[in-house]
Amino acid sequence: MTADGWTKAVRRQLGPGRVLPLGGPRDGAWITERAAESVLRRAAAGLRGLSLGTLRISVADPDGQEAAVPPPPSALPSGPLRVTADFAALADLAAEPFPASAARLRAVLATAAEAGLGLRVAEVDLRLTRLLDGGDERTGPAAGPAAAPPDPPAPTGDDERARAAAAGLSVPGVSRLATVLGAAGTTAPVLPRRHVLVDLGVTQERRALDVAREVRAAVGAALPDHPSVAVLVTAVTGGAALL
Repeated sequence: MTADGWTKAVRRQLGPGRVLPLGGPRDGAWITERAAESVLRRAAAGLRGLSLGTLRISVADPDGQEAAVPPPPSALPSGPLRVTADFAALADLAAEPFPASAARLRAVLATAAEAGLGLRVAEVDLRLTRLLDGGDERTGPAAGPAAAPPDPPAPTGDDERARAAAAGLSVPGVSRLATVLGAAGTTAPVLPRRHVLVDLGVTQERRALDVAREVRAAVGAALPDHPSVAVLVTAVTGGAALL
């Protein structure tokens, strides 16, 4: 596979949206913004008297750091992240002050991002954009699992792609493994050694970063030339409560 073909294949799997660094520059892990957003929304859905609106995740430092392995195409630079969100709060006189509501939401979002996923969050910026009446005290239904591109058929047989997929699926917390790009003799753009990108989904029972680290080790050990491995989390399905 050529460098251009490798890049196009990854972008087809990603679809639209940002790709965020998961953990630090040496972790070799990334997560799509829509997958991370689904976890944050599920966490915020349990807060009474608050309604979460638009939410985005971006880099807090645009310069960032160079990752230890090649990142997926269009990935944001490794470094601390900024969560920005709009929210609505109760306007009832008996309700808590707006700053207290914001602090409660900020704590939940930060905990879900850091403890639940492994994102390095430096800032959570909130903006009150709407007031709720007394009859609307809930945030509404929690966001469902992040939509991911349809899974291709699971690799079978005894080739390298199948062995890498089996190794990744053996890690606790992996809910699906959609693609192993870079196996079977292909390479990423002009690298000193082969590079493999693993696209997978995880459950919320374990922190996404911990799962990604174990998948990297398992896939690298399963292939005879021990290539560099990057992991891209494209979906997070519900499981044990994060908070």
